[in-house]
Amino acid sequence: MIEFQNVSFSYESGTPVLQNLCFSIGAGEAVGLIGANGAGKSTIMKILLGLLPCEGGVTVGGLAVKKQNLGEVRKKLGFVLQNSDNQMFMPTVYEDMMFAPRNYGLSKEEAEARVDRVLSELGLTELKHRYNHKISGGEKRMAAIATILAMEPEAILMDEPSTALDPVNRRTVIRAINGLTMTKLIASHDLDMILDTCDRVILLSHGQVAADGPAGEILRDKALLEANRMELPFCLAGPSPRQ
Repeated sequence: MIEFQNVSFSYESGTPVLQNLCFSIGAGEAVGLIGANGAGKSTIMKILLGLLPCEGGVTVGGLAVKKQNLGEVRKKLGFVLQNSDNQMFMPTVYEDMMFAPRNYGLSKEEAEARVDRVLSELGLTELKHRYNHKISGGEKRMAAIATILAMEPEAILMDEPSTALDPVNRRTVIRAINGLTMTKLIASHDLDMILDTCDRVILLSHGQVAADGPAGEILRDKALLEANRMELPFCLAGPSPRQ
């Protein structure tokens, strides 16, 4: 579904972010993208969406991520931004969810049926006509996910989906993610959430793959994580020194 072949990227300053990066993600996989700040996680997602140019080859569903293909590539991908306020730009949840399906050519009736189905599946029907500026942060995060699912993408990209959520809303988001059957690529520093939602982990370091394998193995490798400026998930770290 997603493939990076010898991908390199540098910002205008000349600082390299990705260096000959190679990995592939199969259809239906749930993959966590982890690494310290600056490892290249967000850059990878922007490259997938065609927002940043790069050297090397990137494909999504067999399509090269190139200017002439961007319309089709972006139909295959749904992107849940870290800050839901940057994603929810219409007055109500309903209008936000209708926007993409209508622009993809669906009739109002077809789009509304899709909106109702997604809201029902996520248990969010009561949010349909709520104003975005009047719902909580957790509700807005769930609504942002619903907005992307209304597009019916083949793969969903998530950038720090648990940021600023309280424990109840965080657990709600995790349940929603686990209920999705499409390909999932989740970039996060929340390793407990990655352990709960992903079968596989790609660990980035200095723009390259430092490790790629089962989430349970990589996220239990204390030496590997610490060598890459990360720590064990809280659920695996044991009691704190005060206990």
